[in-house]
Amino acid sequence: MNRLTYALPLIFLLFTACTDKPATNKPPVYTAPSYDNAAQSLKERSKADIAKMSPEDLATMAHAADSLDQRLPDPGLKIGEKAPDFNLPDAFGRKVKLYDLLKQGPVVLVFYRGAWCPFCNLHLHTLNKSLSEIERLGGQLVTITPQKPDMSAAQIKKSGYSFRVLSDLDNSAMKAYRLFYKMDADLIKLYKKLGLDVAIFNGPGRYVLPVPGSFVINQKGMIVARHATTDYTQRMEPATIIKALEEINSY
Repeated sequence: MNRLTYALPLIFLLFTACTDKPATNKPPVYTAPSYDNAAQSLKERSKADIAKMSPEDLATMAHAADSLDQRLPDPGLKIGEKAPDFNLPDAFGRKVKLYDLLKQGPVVLVFYRGAWCPFCNLHLHTLNKSLSEIERLGGQLVTITPQKPDMSAAQIKKSGYSFRVLSDLDNSAMKAYRLFYKMDADLIKLYKKLGLDVAIFNGPGRYVLPVPGSFVINQKGMIVARHATTDYTQRMEPATIIKALEEINSY
């Protein structure tokens, strides 16, 4: 075997190195986790519990849902509207103002019902997985709930959230963003029957909730993306939030 035969592997490697396209420094395309996929799985797991409920209890839930649809047929502020300011305590008692945050960058504002709500928890976990990408794009994730700060502090400790969780104790933010409603008396009774008293989380007599809503707010205070519906199982996808932040950065 001649020397050229021995050299073929080396020649091939050198040729490949010379002809390969140079490596680029572009970061890999980010793929956001899907809330909807996770929610569908949760719905499937919930079917067994729903099947155990009496027709009367199911009718109570259906009536409460219909009633809410009638009271809030089109909930939430719309794209192009000015986001109302707020001054709310976080889980550790510190006051947070929206327009102070906007000086630092866009805000992703998410209203949720409370730590007791499995779909809320699922949405928050999904958003938390995308938090580094949200922050890389200059966004700040801020959540608002009617529950007491100590309940939020326990939720943060349990779930390891690093985003802000604010408590709307006077309902002002929920009302300003057109998401506020009071629970039906029959639904309150049913929840208690099932072992859930919302007032334990919110405070005595506070059977109030927000329609789950999410808003992306630019530094001018304008809402540029939003999602709000009385169907509490539906939420804004992280991918939609990231797209909105990318569009803000492109201006």
